[in-house]
Amino acid sequence: MTLQKLFAAAVIIGASSAASAAESYKFDPSGSTIGFSVHQFLGTTRGNFTSFSGRIEVDRGHPENSLVTAQIDVRSIDTRIIKRDDHLRSAEFFNVEKFPRITFKSRSVKRTGPQSGDILGDLTMHGVTKPVTLHAKLLTPINETGRTRWSVTTDPITRRDFNLMFAPAAESVSGISQTVAINIEIEAKRAE
Repeated sequence: MTLQKLFAAAVIIGASSAASAAESYKFDPSGSTIGFSVHQFLGTTRGNFTSFSGRIEVDRGHPENSLVTAQIDVRSIDTRIIKRDDHLRSAEFFNVEKFPRITFKSRSVKRTGPQSGDILGDLTMHGVTKPVTLHAKLLTPINETGRTRWSVTTDPITRRDFNLMFAPAAESVSGISQTVAINIEIEAKRAE
C-alpha cells in the first residue's frame, strides 16, 4: 500500500546537486507516515502502518541509477479499531503469518520537474508483485542536518489485484471499495 514509499528522493536529490558520489538516506519513521484510505458505504476508513523502514541510494551524477527500497510490517496496521485491525491481520485478509511484509523496490527513477520525480518499481503485497509508479515531490530540501522530507502519491491500488478480498458474501454486503488511496510522507536522514 502504499508503498509506494517514499522514493523520489532519488530523483530530486540527484538533480539538485552536481556531486558525483553516491549518497545513502534512511527513512525516519518518527517523522514519516505511510497511510491509506478506503471508502465504505457513506464514510471513509483511514489507517496507517506504524512500523516500516526504507533506504534511498542517490546517484547525483546519474539520478536514473538511484535506488529506493521500502519494507512495511503488515502487523503494524492501525485503523484505530483493534477488532478491525485484528481482522485485517487474519488469514481472511492480509494473512500476516504467511505474508508479514509489504515491500517496494525501484527499477527506474525519472525527474519530472525541478522538485518532483516518478519512481517506477515493484510493489509486493500478499504474495503478489505488481508494477507501481510513485510520484514524489520534495517538501523540504536537504539541510545542514542531512534531513529531507517528501510527499509521495500513486494511483489508487486495487485490492483485487493483490488478492486482498474478503469472502464473496462479505464482499457483496460490505460496501468496501476495491480501490485504496495511498498517502505517504517520508522524512529521510543521511545514513551514517
